[in-house]
Amino acid sequence: MTATVLVLVETINEYLPIIESNDFHVILAPTPTERAEAIKAHGSQINAVLTRGPLGLYAEEIAALPLLEIICVIGAGYEHVDLQAASNRGIVVTNGAGVNAPSVADHAMALLLSLVRGIPQTDAAVRRHEWPKVMRPSLGGKQLGILGLGAVGLEIAKRAALGFGMEVSYHNRQPRDDVDYTYCATAVELARTSDFLILATPGGASTRHLIDRHALDALGPNGYLVNIGRGSVVVTADLVAALEQRRIGGAALDVFDDEPKVPDALKKLGNTVLTSHVAGLSPEAAHDTVQRVADNLVEYFAGRPVLTPVALPPPNK
Repeated sequence: MTATVLVLVETINEYLPIIESNDFHVILAPTPTERAEAIKAHGSQINAVLTRGPLGLYAEEIAALPLLEIICVIGAGYEHVDLQAASNRGIVVTNGAGVNAPSVADHAMALLLSLVRGIPQTDAAVRRHEWPKVMRPSLGGKQLGILGLGAVGLEIAKRAALGFGMEVSYHNRQPRDDVDYTYCATAVELARTSDFLILATPGGASTRHLIDRHALDALGPNGYLVNIGRGSVVVTADLVAALEQRRIGGAALDVFDDEPKVPDALKKLGNTVLTSHVAGLSPEAAHDTVQRVADNLVEYFAGRPVLTPVALPPPNK
């Protein structure tokens, strides 16, 4: 059987031959309209779906795909994939945890440097024929807190410790026994010990609003926040208030609650750096993530265990 794969991701067209070369038929539907039309027109033929966390795959869509057997998510997050609906049908879900970690870590450090050193503001001033001389903090020797020490968090920690001589602390659900970094029992404790706080945790109910007013006040007026995890990890209203009132030094954000919508309040502030959820995008990461999808599809349709399964809840009976 030649399996049919519905591709909902909008940034990987150049790499789709990796999937097609394994004898899979691809249907490309990167916009909401194309997605709905593809499911309506080809739903009875689709065996696999390729998506990413913010795009997800919803229960009603799963119900409209009677031959669906496997959902492959690019990247680590799968917050908008209905895992319960998948489990109820016996559908396998995979992700790409760790594959794009180097790219995301690079972007996190770029955001941190841009934010702390005021790069966008100085660039804009020079373009206005100004020549500002503003003292900005250095990264060397500072305290870096990482919320979520998974594959991405580890890559960030490596860059911060080895490249900038920073002291690294972290918060996870459980402490790791394979690192020497300092563990903090809560997000608030981590913020309190940090000069710079990077959020690298996945989205979902377990991490929703971990960073609220209490954590932001713990970070303090000289502290800086970087989020390359998920927008849902932060209470956006609390963050906007903290930035407006200068209760934190600034924030650099690659992720937002309702992408691609970004609150106007964040755009108007002078102590923010904003990017369009591009941390995981690089030619190397795109190739490797699509290759991981292809490998999982090959293994699954050959009757072998997939390489990176996502744990599913028990099916509802």
